[in-house]
Amino acid sequence: MTPVLKSKILHVCDTKIAQKGTSVGISFYAFFKNKNDNPELLMEAATWWIKIQQLNHFEKAVKIKKLVEHL
Repeated sequence: MTPVLKSKILHVCDTKIAQKGTSVGISFYAFFKNKNDNPELLMEAATWWIKIQQLNHFEKAVKIKKLVEHL
């Protein structure tokens, strides 16, 4: 995982947890605007989420944060 994606994931998870609590769920789309302005980073996130980690569409932000922190 690139440092850019790792940083983005951690930032989004921290923000969502702060706003909605530890039970908030997210998908990998949460790391991107509704606009596909960075397809390479989107594909990196999708590959990590779906192929490598084999996660469900929605997962708890705290779970994702823990996974990314240990990379």
